[in-house]
Amino acid sequence: MKQNHAHAPFYAKCFIRSSAAYVYFTFCAAAFLLIAALAGCATPKVERIDAETVTDLSGYWNDTDVRLVADTLIKECTNAPAISNYTRTKGTFPVVIVGTFKNQSDEHIDTSILVKKFEAALVNSGKVDFVASAAERGELRQERKEQQDWSSEETAKRLANETGADFMLIGAVKTIVDMNDKKSSRTYYVTAELIDIESNRKLWIGENSEIKKLITKPKVRF
Repeated sequence: MKQNHAHAPFYAKCFIRSSAAYVYFTFCAAAFLLIAALAGCATPKVERIDAETVTDLSGYWNDTDVRLVADTLIKECTNAPAISNYTRTKGTFPVVIVGTFKNQSDEHIDTSILVKKFEAALVNSGKVDFVASAAERGELRQERKEQQDWSSEETAKRLANETGADFMLIGAVKTIVDMNDKKSSRTYYVTAELIDIESNRKLWIGENSEIKKLITKPKVRF
């Protein structure tokens, strides 16, 4: 039989209302605790580690590989006979520009990091002079054009007065992959070449194929 709370005694109405309020309060509290627990589980754990620490999480190209490859090739490049021969013959440092380092691997690799490491090392070596890259020159040229209209005659920089580069440094990153159902090996083959811009002669070639990784897939359990 359907109950009519409208005709129930006063104490019964109070009991019904208090019970409903208790249930509602309990439900809200449980929901709040559940949301808080889920939020706590979703919060990532962050741990600071030394920048030199080797961290191979996926088996793909990472910061350790960049450091190992760059350190080897940069040392070879700065000690290349072509640079010292140019300085001895011309009596001045060669002007170098870094061209494109192509990513010819099977994964996404930001080669601009390698480029910047080469630039910094070559400039800091004190053995070469450096000029802006192709991407940077456009912004610099635009600035010089605007100076002709908006800067004073004494401070405006002249047009068509850029320093031409003698050598260009280019390179590439490739991968050799061998795999079966459970394991795969990845070998990174990184090359760098120093080229005479006027004659197209290759003055130095460096390569690094020391980065090799063996990756074992985890066993699938049901």
